[in-house]
Amino acid sequence: MPRIDALVAQLGGELAGDGNVEVCRVATLEQAGEGDLAFLANPKYLGQLKASRAAAFIVKPAQRDVVDDRPRILTSDPYLYFARASQCFNPPPPLVPGVHPHATVHAPVPPTVFIGPGAVVEEGASFGDGVSIGANSYIGRGVSIGRGTRIYPNVTIYANCVLGENCIVHAGAVIGSDGFGFARESTGAWVKIPQVGRVLIGNDVEIGSNTSIDRGAIDDTVIADGVKLDNQIQIAHNVHIGQYSAIAGSAGIAGSSHIGARCMLGGQVGISGHLSIADDVTISARTMVIKSIREPGVYTGGLPQQTHAEWTKNFAHLRHLDALANKIRQLEQRLAKQEDTKGNPSPSCS
Repeated sequence: MPRIDALVAQLGGELAGDGNVEVCRVATLEQAGEGDLAFLANPKYLGQLKASRAAAFIVKPAQRDVVDDRPRILTSDPYLYFARASQCFNPPPPLVPGVHPHATVHAPVPPTVFIGPGAVVEEGASFGDGVSIGANSYIGRGVSIGRGTRIYPNVTIYANCVLGENCIVHAGAVIGSDGFGFARESTGAWVKIPQVGRVLIGNDVEIGSNTSIDRGAIDDTVIADGVKLDNQIQIAHNVHIGQYSAIAGSAGIAGSSHIGARCMLGGQVGISGHLSIADDVTISARTMVIKSIREPGVYTGGLPQQTHAEWTKNFAHLRHLDALANKIRQLEQRLAKQEDTKGNPSPSCS
């Protein structure tokens, strides 16, 4: 097991207490026990820290003296430090290169690449060193996958899409399927528009399970470096997502919308088509965005939780909101006329 002082030497921070203490994993304050490293990111859980049985703690400098009998790692961002420590304790499984005999491969495979059972690789596909293709995944014609990228089982990547280095694509994701593009006849029948663009994915992108990213209609759909996508997200054709943005589960981004850099979208957020979202925008869960957002900040459009009785009462008022607004306008007009009459009296006959 690594010692605390070795962890600090590797990750930084300030050590307070005995650096010889050994830790083997990270754990929550409540569940931690012997050999565990716990962290305090929110001061409201200070009571849990004092009661915790963890061997050591990650805390802010202000919490240096909260416990004095166990080692503390002092850092300005305990949650970030916890993430990096967890990576140290939980490295990805080592890649064992090779092509499984039950895989179907029609493209050259570098000796450092793994292709799992049942996987299909079409002509013209290319791989960087250390790529892993999970069981039953499909890699289409002309697909390019960068060094160190891991594709988990049952992923489908359509023709000519490009994935950068050190990406993670979880099971069931579909990259490069046709965008939802149709023109309508006068009869109401639909005419399919061929979707001839690609999906271009940068480096260090993570794509959650069962997420769909459509290829562009003419231009490309672009996911920039460092983007993190949760499970079951729909990204339509020609969407651009800026670097280091993160989108939570079940969100939907309609076609040709542009999301800026470092944005955060909560679960079930919906973005209408052809909109622009500025850099550094946070959108709360279940918000529907129907016009562009030009300034950074936090935007919320969902109704907060309330009891059913409260919701029924409030919605009854909402149903009559338009009529109430008309009444208010009428009252304002009447008041305006009265004020005008008082200020300009009619001339008297003499």
